[in-house]
Amino acid sequence: MSPEKTATNIPPSRLIVPALGITQILAWGSSFYLPAVLAKPIAEDMGWPLTWVVAGLSLGLLIAGLISPLVGRRIQELGGRPVLIASAILLAAGFTVLALAPNLPVFIAGWAIMGLGMGAGLYIAAFSTLGRIYGLAARQHITTLTLFGGFASTICWPLSAFFLSELGWRGTCGAYAALQILVALPIYLIALKGPVVSAPSVAEPSTSDTWVQLDITRHRGLFLLLTACIMIASMLSSVISVYLLTLLRSRGLTLVSAVALGALVGPSQVGARFLEMLVSRYHHPIWTKIASVCLVAIGLLLLWIDIPLVSICLVCYGAGIGLESIARATLPLALFGAADYAPIMGRLARPSLIAQAATPTIGALLIQSMGPEGMLGAATLLSLLNVALVGAVFLRVGAARRQAAGLSIA
Repeated sequence: MSPEKTATNIPPSRLIVPALGITQILAWGSSFYLPAVLAKPIAEDMGWPLTWVVAGLSLGLLIAGLISPLVGRRIQELGGRPVLIASAILLAAGFTVLALAPNLPVFIAGWAIMGLGMGAGLYIAAFSTLGRIYGLAARQHITTLTLFGGFASTICWPLSAFFLSELGWRGTCGAYAALQILVALPIYLIALKGPVVSAPSVAEPSTSDTWVQLDITRHRGLFLLLTACIMIASMLSSVISVYLLTLLRSRGLTLVSAVALGALVGPSQVGARFLEMLVSRYHHPIWTKIASVCLVAIGLLLLWIDIPLVSICLVCYGAGIGLESIARATLPLALFGAADYAPIMGRLARPSLIAQAATPTIGALLIQSMGPEGMLGAATLLSLLNVALVGAVFLRVGAARRQAAGLSIA
């Protein structure tokens, strides 16, 4: 089948992207961001240790990481529709178990089910679905989808607080179970209805087309470097998100001031993603990745050396992690092509999600042993290491490009 004919069978992005955007807001906001609102009320109501209540999310992320390669393979074989439908059902089942949990073991089991739903329904699955449908042209759609995802906490934190005040924590979990069945599931059933399609030959007109696409089996070293870069970025995002207020308070800021400054991170993420959406067709995603790691490193370094304008630190950091969400999805697509994009994304996701599950605990140990400043220093050094690793990725991609072009390589 010719590329032109294949393209006519592809569902319109104006339907698919907003549909996935709504479900991503709901999936992220009701799972990853849930403990921020509910953990303390649950611990107080049930008398469970707060660390164990929060550990449920870590378990969920661990399970999501373990199943991510399987999720990628299933999306490659079957398309995203059945996997995303399963995610809505699993998340609803997990929320139902949480809502009815009579004791801590059952509560933790609910998070295990949630982890299956998270693995099948968060960014990796959504990005892989877009790659499966739109091929190389998915880059712009992935960028747009991250704009939706950036509002997950903005929308769902107040929603969770409202449910909590009106329904209690059990009712909140029940409400989110209902939203998965009544909102997310119908969206997946309707918006993704149609034949399983694949469009690896459909590419956007862009300067990125001048970059060679690599055979992953011949460039395993590059793939491992990219995996390490993405994993470190995930660790930094996780630990700073959890302990940002602690770090700001350690500088003598009041809780109100720390919260106000911390609120700059979200808009900075969305703003950076919006700018990337406007200019993405003019550059290769490697430059997005470079900008991301450099901005994160600058933000953390400035915060570590204690410059007076904390807002500048947080804007740089927020913009960096906002671009990271785009780069981790679009760079593998540009480097390795669309044919095996979903399985590649699944393989990339496993170490990152596992690291995210462990990072809050590691951060707590660092704070206990070295204090908040010591933990921030470790995070800053890790961010500088990531800049070096991304530089190595850039050099290896350039070398592969010159080799493909038949040029000599020093």
